[in-house]
Amino acid sequence: VFQLLDMKVFVDTDSDIRLVRRLQRDIMEHGRDVVGVIKQYNKFVKPAFEQYIEPTVQVADIVVPRGGENFVALDLIVQHVHSQLEKVRAALASAHQGQPLPKTLSVLENTPQVRGMHTIIRNKDTTRDEFIFYSKRLMRLLIEHALSFLPLKSVTVETPQGTTYEGKRFHRQRITGVSILRAGETMEQALTAVCKDIRLGKILIQTNHDTGEPELHYLRLPKEISEDYVILMDSTVSTGAAAMMAVRVLLDHDVQEDRIFLLSLLMAEMGVHSVAYAFPRVRIITTAVDKRINEEFHIIPGIGNFGDRYFGTD
Repeated sequence: VFQLLDMKVFVDTDSDIRLVRRLQRDIMEHGRDVVGVIKQYNKFVKPAFEQYIEPTVQVADIVVPRGGENFVALDLIVQHVHSQLEKVRAALASAHQGQPLPKTLSVLENTPQVRGMHTIIRNKDTTRDEFIFYSKRLMRLLIEHALSFLPLKSVTVETPQGTTYEGKRFHRQRITGVSILRAGETMEQALTAVCKDIRLGKILIQTNHDTGEPELHYLRLPKEISEDYVILMDSTVSTGAAAMMAVRVLLDHDVQEDRIFLLSLLMAEMGVHSVAYAFPRVRIITTAVDKRINEEFHIIPGIGNFGDRYFGTD
């Protein structure tokens, strides 16, 4: 078991303090008498501690004296953990380089039409009206492309001319759209335009500027989502941190991993690899994949801050 631990911390507390805490708890909360508590402590609790707990101090990497009240020691541990996580993050950031893109990724065909729209929305001098117009066109193409991966069954219908036509029809449960606020919300209109009566949910995930970690701030999902095919939408995916948290939220609500489609207009290779490594059965669908991200985790060459450009808040 010890070999599975990255860091072994032994939090020590004086034996008299441990006894006082037990007396206080058992007398006040359990209604026991002092003699009975001390007798049990000496006969069972103290020997068990000395036999099983106390020897583990020998394998601990860090021993914290004075228990949980030693805030200086605890702060040092937290700082050390953060520094180690930063090293791991830096290693992961470059681990994907040179690796082939995952098979769960599908990129919209780079036709002259698609490349022309990318040229417009990537241009820093594009007006807001044009940016919105061509972004919506790309979103519509992306949604249509994503729907082609849903399971279909063969059906035969009769035409007005009295002949038959061999076609396809979606034959499983409902489709639910979930947007990662705020930029992912811009894709909802394209989804509702091609999927009639679709249910929508929203997830707000923001980065903590002190820790650099994503945090869940708001969640609203339709009821009984566990059997649905879920189209998870975000305008851009750079590191993949927010997307992975959103996928985790869906999995916690019993959505099946292979029924989650992550859609984005633009992704960085790092984000693609991160999501695919964490959730190998999630289908990833985008219109383009850029090679790298900068120190501020912006996609390069990228598209800028999509939300600011779309909503006019830049």
